[in-house]
Amino acid sequence: QVELVESGGGSVQTGGSLRLSCTGSRFPYRINLMGWFRQAPGKEREAVAVIETTGGNTVYVDSVKGRFTISQDNTKAVNTVYLQMNSLKAEDTAMYYCAAGFSTLYRASLREEDFGYWGQGTQVTVSS
Repeated sequence: QVELVESGGGSVQTGGSLRLSCTGSRFPYRINLMGWFRQAPGKEREAVAVIETTGGNTVYVDSVKGRFTISQDNTKAVNTVYLQMNSLKAEDTAMYYCAAGFSTLYRASLREEDFGYWGQGTQVTVSS
């Protein structure tokens, strides 16, 4: 059974930082995408940042560019990705989900349909 486990969420003040972590294992099929999505109350889920795990290319939603950084740790036995979030804003408040998937183009993608595996989510709350 696929395991995608997020950690690192919490509450922080505006301008603060948080680092989310995600480990993934037991994928029945090959994956080359790992990413972070978020969903705020009353809003649709949106892609935040994605990394293509073989080449390392990344893509970000415009609202987080320059503030968030996705990275991976290839030294670990399980797929591990991080999301470093700096200069947090109130509008970053959401449940953050780790996801894994596959791109036939071997290119990072913000398309939700490329992702078939999802974690349970970790809450990020930013307050002034």
